[in-house]
Parts: sequence; structure tokens; C-alpha cells
Amino acid sequence: MLFAWAGISEGIQERLAEFIGVTAEQLPSAWALLPADMKKFKAEKSPADMTVEDITKWIDDVKSGALKPTLKSAEPEANDGPLTVIVGKNWEELVLDNTKDVLVEYYAPWCGHCKKLAPIWDELAAAYADVPNLTIAKMDATANEAEKVQVQGFPTIIFYPRDNKEGVTFDGGRELADFKKWLEENSAVLKEATGGEAKKDDL
Repeated sequence: MLFAWAGISEGIQERLAEFIGVTAEQLPSAWALLPADMKKFKAEKSPADMTVEDITKWIDDVKSGALKPTLKSAEPEANDGPLTVIVGKNWEELVLDNTKDVLVEYYAPWCGHCKKLAPIWDELAAAYADVPNLTIAKMDATANEAEKVQVQGFPTIIFYPRDNKEGVTFDGGRELADFKKWLEENSAVLKEATGGEAKKDDL
């Protein structure tokens, strides 16, 4: 374990703080990083209150897997519209619900492709608003994290059917018709809701 001291406002220190999710209000704080797994762990005690024994036990618990990673999360929203907004704190509750098929877009606010996709994603959610167990959702992956999600690029779209919560990465076209066709072929919930027939728009 390499020990280092860092601020949060200069060069690489600022980028490190953004990656960890450390704000000025949280200083001082002690964090352990496991770069291979991209996992971060915040010590419960302030560094000023930690003894050598406290630090040793904390590091041993991190390395043994006894501690859960510390994940970034915004505060949950009301979610009273067709599109569900997921944050780190409610990811497990909303995505791992084994009664629902869930399609999630992991996005970044600054991402041009994500901005282009946003109105299409809203339309997709509205199109299936009446299908009770099909959730169309999005999560700002710069402000939120989930332990089982590793986002390598934006947008990343993952489908979590009710019988496979490991998730299936969507790599098809990015137009509304592409998403609809893919869901009609892959969502058991949607097939049940439509009697197995592809839903057709009125001419």
C-alpha cells in the first residue's frame, strides 16, 4: 500500500479528487484506492483521530474485501415522469428489481453524443410509459457510481432483463426506431404486454 498526501485544487490533485469524489467540505479525509478494480474506500474516522492501529485495521479490511467500496451518488429524484433517473444510492433498488426489464443509459453531461441522444431517450421512455414492468432510465455516471458498473465511454447503454441482472450491453443503432425494435426482440416484459406482437405505430 502506497501512502500519499494530496490536496484537491491543483493539476493532477484536482483530477484525482474529481475521480474519488472528494469535495472541500470533506477535507481532511483518508481514502484507499485499488486502481486495478477502480474501487475507492473512505475511512469512517477523520485522519486526525486515527491511530496506527486504526489505519492498519482499515487497510487490512480494504485488502481482504471486508469493506464495501465508497460510491459517489447524487440525491434521488421523485421519478414521477416516464423517464427514470437513477443515482448511486438507488441503483440496486431500481436496476436489480427482478420483476422488471430495465434499460439504462449511463451518460456524462458534457458528452456531445449523450446530448444528441437525450430527446430520443425521452421519447423512448414516453413510448413505453404504460408498460408497468419496463423501465427506461438514465444515470449521470460522472456524479454517480454503482459497484457492478464499469463505464468506459459515454453513452454506455446496458439492458438488465428481469432474468439476467448481469446486464447486456446495447451496441445497436441510436435512433428511436432502433431502440424500439431491439426492445421488441429482447424484452420479455414488452412481449408479454403486447401479446408477443411488435407494437406498431398508427399510420
